[in-house]
Parts: sequence; structure tokens; C-alpha cells
Amino acid sequence: MVLELLEFLRTRSVLPRDPGENLALSLALSGVAFVITVGIGKPYIAWLRRHKIGKQIRLEGPEGHLTKLGTPTMGGFMITVPVILLTLLFNLAGRLSMLLPLGVLIGTAVLGAIDDRLSLVTTGRGGMTARFKMAWLLLFSLAAALVLHFPLGLRSIYIPFLGKFEIGLWYLPIAVLAIAGTANAVNLTDGLDTLAGGTAAVAFTAYGIIAFLQGQIQVVTFCFTMVGAILGFLWYNAHPAQVFMGDTGSLALGAALATAAFMTGQWLLLPVIGIVFVAEALSVILQVAYFKLTKGKRLLRMAPLHHHFELIGWSETQITMRFWLISMMAGLLGIALALV
Repeated sequence: MVLELLEFLRTRSVLPRDPGENLALSLALSGVAFVITVGIGKPYIAWLRRHKIGKQIRLEGPEGHLTKLGTPTMGGFMITVPVILLTLLFNLAGRLSMLLPLGVLIGTAVLGAIDDRLSLVTTGRGGMTARFKMAWLLLFSLAAALVLHFPLGLRSIYIPFLGKFEIGLWYLPIAVLAIAGTANAVNLTDGLDTLAGGTAAVAFTAYGIIAFLQGQIQVVTFCFTMVGAILGFLWYNAHPAQVFMGDTGSLALGAALATAAFMTGQWLLLPVIGIVFVAEALSVILQVAYFKLTKGKRLLRMAPLHHHFELIGWSETQITMRFWLISMMAGLLGIALALV
């Protein structure tokens, strides 16, 4: 049945379609991505267990997380591999611009996988240094920004209620910082079961809708394919998680989300649609700054933000569900602002 559906999608993906057929294709690929991810999940997790690819847990973190020690990580490949295959097969026809988010997805997933591999329980290492990882993220982000600005000709900002304004070469540093920053923010959010995946799925859905309103069907398809694969991953990441996405998934999700946002031109809405990611990143920045300024005092009980709520008594499920709800409302607000 899945093979027949894939063949149908292949034949339809190269024919001219009206907007309804475009959306139908995008939604169908989302469903296919979900089925593939769920299908490969069980054998892939078993493979991770056999090879002892298990996550280390910070000793200074909440005590309840110690039970997660050794849970298979690098589950991000369950998301990226189906998206890569489906994009290559069905979402490149007539427009090679989709190689940009695909390249960003691949590059950051490989970077995350290397970091995950270095931080396994079996290696006893802590992974890459923050500076080394950031240097590579900035390099990937610069490459993406250059493609956005020159071949794709994107150099403007859309401000709700005011309109579109050209910003010239200022576009480049903004894009670099936004892509690298979003990758890091999603990475910081990935600390509870389903938290990063659920909020990322909402954000990709919001940008998929924005792209559809603009008629950018290939960006729509990429975003919805990402959503399907993420939801398939969440099947196994549901509490208590059988697998973690690791940096393999979180860095890739964040960087790809920001790249899709810039392709729609509505990148100024990224902090709105990704409000949970912004809050998590800001909590770390403020915690470190406050600790240094006060010579040892803490603003929060623990950063990132989700750990603070754990330590004041919220359950893991309460935190993830409430953050999901905030993310959904933020996504709706972002879509509304894009319509203004």
C-alpha cells in the first residue's frame, strides 16, 4: 500500500496542479513520512541498543533524569533520513532551491551526530566543546545565508502592519545569527520527552501554512514532511522515551526551521512562532549573566527553563503539555501576523 502511494505521489509531483492538489500532495507526503519513521523506529532503536549508543545524563541535573541514563540517542536520524529521501524524490521538480534546506538539514544533522557520538555513555566523553560546535554552526549558517541572499535574491524584512523593507547586506549577519541561534535554542529545549519535537512540529506547521498562503508549495511540502517525520519520532519519544533525538535531531530541526522561515520572508516572526525556544535560550543567558553579576546567586532554580519548572514541582508531562499549548497559541499568532 505504501509503495503504491509513493508511486502515485511520484507521478503527481511532476504535473501542474491547482492549489488544492498542491496541498493534498504536501499532506500526503507528511503522512508517508510519519509511516516511514514509525516503521523504521523499532529496528533502528534496537540497533542503537545493540551498539550501546546511549545518552549520558548531567549529574547536576534533576535527580529524576538519572533513570534516563543509557537511553538510546541519535534518534534524530529517524527524522532527517525520511525527509531527505522524500524531498529528493518528490520535492525538487522544477526548483532546486529546496536543496538549501536539505543541505542545512544534512550538515547540521551530521554535526550533531558527531557530538552525540563523542558524548555516549560508552565513551565517557562530554562531546564537542561549545566553541567548536558553534564555529561549525556559524559556518553552515553563513553558507545558508549566502545562498538565501544571492542566488535566491532574498534581502528584505516584513514588518507586520508596516510592510516590506529592503535591508541589503544586513540580511547576511541577521540570517547567520538567526539560523545558528535557532539551532542552539532547539538544542537547549531538548531536555524533556517530546518537548523539542512537539514544539518544533507546531513551528513547522505554522510556517507550512504561511508558505501555503504565499503559494510557495515546495516550502509547504518540506515543512509538512518535517512535521510527519517529527510526529513519527514522537511515537517512540513519548514519555517514558524509548529514544532521544540528541543533537543529531535538535540542531537539524532548529537550523532547518530557521532556513524555512527565511525562505518565506517572514523570519521576523520566528521569535513569535518559536517562543518556547526563545524562552529556553533566554533562560540560560539570563541565568549565566545573573550568576556572574551576583557572584554565585541564581535567577532560576536551574536552567534551561524546563528544569526550573521541574524543580518547583511540575511533572515532566505537565511541562511538556503546557509548553506545547503555548507553542500552539504562538503559532496561531504568528500566522495571524503574517496575514496582516
